[in-house]
Amino acid sequence: MQFSIIIPVYNRPQEIDELLESLTKQDLKDDFEVLIVEDGSENSSEEIVNKYRSKLNLNYFYKENSGAGASRNYGMQRASGNYFIILDSDVIVPSQYLSEVKKALEENYTDAFGGSDAAHPNFTALQKAINYSMTSVLTTGGIRGKKKAVGKFQPRSFNLGLSKTAFEKTNGFSKMKAGEDIDLTFRLWKKGFETQLIEKAFVYHKRRSTIKQFFKQTFAFGTARPILNKKYPETAKLTYWFPSLFIIGIDFAIIVVFFGYWQLLVFYGVYFTGIFLDSLLQNKNLQVAFLSIITTITQFYGYGLGFLESRFLKK
Repeated sequence: MQFSIIIPVYNRPQEIDELLESLTKQDLKDDFEVLIVEDGSENSSEEIVNKYRSKLNLNYFYKENSGAGASRNYGMQRASGNYFIILDSDVIVPSQYLSEVKKALEENYTDAFGGSDAAHPNFTALQKAINYSMTSVLTTGGIRGKKKAVGKFQPRSFNLGLSKTAFEKTNGFSKMKAGEDIDLTFRLWKKGFETQLIEKAFVYHKRRSTIKQFFKQTFAFGTARPILNKKYPETAKLTYWFPSLFIIGIDFAIIVVFFGYWQLLVFYGVYFTGIFLDSLLQNKNLQVAFLSIITTITQFYGYGLGFLESRFLKK
């Protein structure tokens, strides 16, 4: 296997700096290349990239803005390796990442894989809270990187591997602006390719840095799901409705309090108390635990509203 790492970037030179620095510290002895695809950014990363040309086998491309999926395809079309690793620009890669990928694929080869994400100790309290909400068993069922919690694993584009053969057979990512990684997974399965979760190939994922940005991101995830359900009806699940039902339920619970019925609101209070305590246990930080309640509410409202709008309002 010859690894080519594909990284699309849009107006985030500081993030690329941290990611490239982490790639210089890989303990893998094999050569690998890194392709930075600048997706029409106004704030170019080229100066940052040039800092690492003597430390990494780097290729930098600037193209018109077309979205992350098309930029990943652009990079894979120009890569010289035969196994592509897709990373988002807002991740930091542990030193053992590539060696863990190589080891796992040598033991159990699949034409695609996904890895999980974690919060780096240096992340802000909000970033740690967002990471908790996105990965906790109490919020997402632990489907984003807990092996015992998943069946057939659906890799996510922030940390995804794809063989050159699979890319050529599927043509890579579709034109979807959100959910394009799940769409790719479904097409891989239809073509007979297998996917796997490589637990030890995790990345530190900074995610969105504000509540507003996090809401917009989860809203986009929500809008993508009904489109995917319609495109691949055999993959639709009742659980995809849970965030929407959750926010409808909490709104209803607040309304009926004014009519003297407080029991339903107590249920939500118990749930959010559980979120607080579980996050406190995991993060050992009161601020992160409190913020985890806010980010969980944001996640449910973002995804739930996006799902309902896409399902009932968009044609």
